[in-house]
Amino acid sequence: MKIHDLHPAPGSNTRRRRVGRGIGGKGGKTAGRGTKGQGARDTVPMGFEGGQMPLQRRIPKLKGFKNPFRVAYVGINLDTIQEMDATEISPESLRREGLVHKSELVKILGRGTLSRSVAVKAHACSASAGRAIIAAGGSVEIVPPPFGNGRPPAKGNALTNR
Repeated sequence: MKIHDLHPAPGSNTRRRRVGRGIGGKGGKTAGRGTKGQGARDTVPMGFEGGQMPLQRRIPKLKGFKNPFRVAYVGINLDTIQEMDATEISPESLRREGLVHKSELVKILGRGTLSRSVAVKAHACSASAGRAIIAAGGSVEIVPPPFGNGRPPAKGNALTNR
């Protein structure tokens, strides 16, 4: 196969229809606009919806979406636990060390190695971190989040100020 043998698949490239160019082909006379009325003339602005708020003004201006029910965890890795000299790791002990803030949820992650036995209490734990802690002779306890099981309370005035 050479470059001059390449061509698009049959039927994939079609020319655009040129309407309103006489009765010799498709799209003559009314050019697909029907008969008479506002839509047949060129007075309707693009995006006009008959006085209804147009789509480009209905959609939000700011891009993206912030989920008010998102559960955010602070990741604590095994190498951080290894550096700490405590034998019991909990959200309270991590707060005392200055690693997490007051109301943050803690998730134990598996980066690094653990060479000693520790009892870990956290809101979540990755599978690899759990295996490494148990292999080192420790234990893992999952603490329920402060809002209970299910989704957390919504954040933001639009949702809470009712």
